[in-house]
Amino acid sequence: MPPDTLTLSRLRYFGFHGLLPQEKAHGQILEVTVRLELPLAPAGRADDLHLTVDYRAVEHAVRSVMAGPPRHLVETLAEAVAAELLRAFPPVHAVEVEVVKPQPPVEFTFSGLIVKIRRDRSSS
Repeated sequence: MPPDTLTLSRLRYFGFHGLLPQEKAHGQILEVTVRLELPLAPAGRADDLHLTVDYRAVEHAVRSVMAGPPRHLVETLAEAVAAELLRAFPPVHAVEVEVVKPQPPVEFTFSGLIVKIRRDRSSS
């Protein structure tokens, strides 16, 4: 049976992350999707927020990374978000993090850069 998941989809942040000088100077929009694996049945049965994770707190944790020091690589952002979510939310068994640069400043046309990772407690 697949694990229960709680997903925050396409959170949008403005940041100065990137390797290129124009990314550091002008910044850009980045999108983050996080999928947390944790047991949701107890909260669902009891209708009790204390038996799950508050998605407002999840967003705050993601924001703390995205607003933090600039990173060169999207991969580094994804790793930092995953580590923070596993640290901050003990009920979470694993997390999948997707970071998207919708319009990187490059000299070719494409729909954006996407990095997706999955980390669990044994890999953190």
